[in-house]
Amino acid sequence: MIRSDRRTWPLAISLAMLAGYVDAIGFQHLGGYFVSFMSGNGTMLAVHLVRPGTMGGGAAMLAALLGLFVAGVMAGTLIRLAVPHGGQAAVLILVAVLLALAGLASWLAWGMAVAMGAANATFERDGEVSIGVTYMTGTLVKIGQHLAQAVAGGARWRWLPYLLLWSGFMAGAALGAWAYPAWGMAALGVATGGAMLAAAAAWRSRPVF
Repeated sequence: MIRSDRRTWPLAISLAMLAGYVDAIGFQHLGGYFVSFMSGNGTMLAVHLVRPGTMGGGAAMLAALLGLFVAGVMAGTLIRLAVPHGGQAAVLILVAVLLALAGLASWLAWGMAVAMGAANATFERDGEVSIGVTYMTGTLVKIGQHLAQAVAGGARWRWLPYLLLWSGFMAGAALGAWAYPAWGMAALGVATGGAMLAAAAAWRSRPVF
């Protein structure tokens, strides 16, 4: 997870908030399916496959969301490989474009899953994700690990950035839960603007050599 200097934390927390916001909108719009939380979709897919009538029809949608998320990760990673010094900003521009398109028509709503997959390529080191901004289970594990280390006499505050990351996701999800009933898919306009602001911040902090 967070193996970066403190300058990355504000951007990471902002993107976690964006992910929570989009996931809450997608969850409501798609009737109980996630566009960011793929572990949940995986569990539901397994239940559908083993007990097809348990939760109604939806295995195809779940499989599609999982595939689109992976496609987004691939797209974001390829951008990072192609644009070594401005890759973060380029990935976030892609995220903004996908979210803007998803807000235009119901059949484009699938773009939310692609965007959330791509967002995870924002923080990469040596070809691996260094900060996951759309999945929080690992973040909770890190909170627990670092709290245990603090109790045992280790670093006292290494758990704090992970708590802020998780809190950002939760705050974003709460905002998305409020925004969708009020504005519908037009609420993705806020997410699009947020992704563009994040892209500008990433561009300003990019390496210049």
